[in-house]
Amino acid sequence: MKREKPIELLAPAGSFDSLQAAINAGADSVYFGVEQLNMRTRSSKSFDIDDIKTISSICKANNMKAYITLNTVMYEYDMQLLKTILKEVKKQGIDAVIAADFAVIEYCNQLGIPLHISTQANVSNIESVEFFSKFADVIVLARELTLKQVEYICNEIKRKEIKGPSGGLVKIELFVHGALCMAVSGKCYLSLHTQNASANRGACIQNCRRPYIVKDAESGEELMIDNEYIMSPKDLCTIDILDQVIASGVDVLKIEGRTKGAEYVQVVTQCYKQAVESINDGTFCPEKAAAWKTEMEKVYNRGFWEGYYLGRKLGEWTPQPGSAATEKKIYIGKGTKYYPKINVGEFIIESGSLKVGDTLMVTGPHCGMVKETIETLWVNGTKDNEAIKGDKVTFPFHTRVTSKDKLYKITAAHHA
Repeated sequence: MKREKPIELLAPAGSFDSLQAAINAGADSVYFGVEQLNMRTRSSKSFDIDDIKTISSICKANNMKAYITLNTVMYEYDMQLLKTILKEVKKQGIDAVIAADFAVIEYCNQLGIPLHISTQANVSNIESVEFFSKFADVIVLARELTLKQVEYICNEIKRKEIKGPSGGLVKIELFVHGALCMAVSGKCYLSLHTQNASANRGACIQNCRRPYIVKDAESGEELMIDNEYIMSPKDLCTIDILDQVIASGVDVLKIEGRTKGAEYVQVVTQCYKQAVESINDGTFCPEKAAAWKTEMEKVYNRGFWEGYYLGRKLGEWTPQPGSAATEKKIYIGKGTKYYPKINVGEFIIESGSLKVGDTLMVTGPHCGMVKETIETLWVNGTKDNEAIKGDKVTFPFHTRVTSKDKLYKITAAHHA
């Protein structure tokens, strides 16, 4: 299926490790947050304002767009920080701001900063698209729409020739993979009511991911909901229906996951990149989709379903509180030195053990994520088959190693 314009694949970047992982996987663009004015302030260590310059530089060097999320509800005392961030965004040439609050929209308009409307705005109809087109070139639709509704909106944009501030037709962005919330496009107040920690301020404590007891108010009879976390949906995964998603007319495919590790970003982005290429060249098929899904099952997930896009009602609940990944990573050490002339990395073992034949994963700001099986291992300068806590190990590695690099051992995950 050939498109007039290529599809844009947008990956999350919650760290420099994940940013490099997105680059490795072939993402066309990344989105990130800084300080406390984004929706992942509690669950992820956000970048600082000073990091905006570095992120912009890295993305430009890799011909990749960078978008900053400023999508929380803004209070009066946030305005000074917001203005400071936006001035730096303008200075460093970040490609766009993702926002829903009208204060952010207004300041972006004043500064001439390109704007994308966040899914937090819950845009669900063409009238809303027309309204926001006065301010934004890209609109992220609500995640609760069906593909028929998405297709109607995309067709109407073309029919009515709805253009954004840049002069081109408004682009539509759609989430295709990642965590889903029981609330409409994430606008939940449960955390605020129980712990005074607003999900719409990035401080969600994820009450919904817990087991609950149902109690009959009249009889006092209590029931534990068997094997289902009834407010915790499975993760969105559209790899099976990606051809239908693209056929609906959307322009940008968005992957959720700024709190996830570099391995998640790299594996998921790479699978969707390959799927998009396969759709473009006409080789997309169920067998390929199944293989990509199996690959994505290795990294963090709560189980998969295709969301609301095919008109299904919510009922796909996760059977466990944490990840259903088929593989797990075990931290064993960190980087200490790199020998560029011979392409060898040095690491110190801080926990557990390592032996020839183990599958290793290294994550870091320069390598993103590298996963490979160890065939040759040097321990404290001597060729050996096993290393334990306190040992320094070296093995072939083709990217610079620093103290920020983490070394993991990959094993099969066993779920109860």
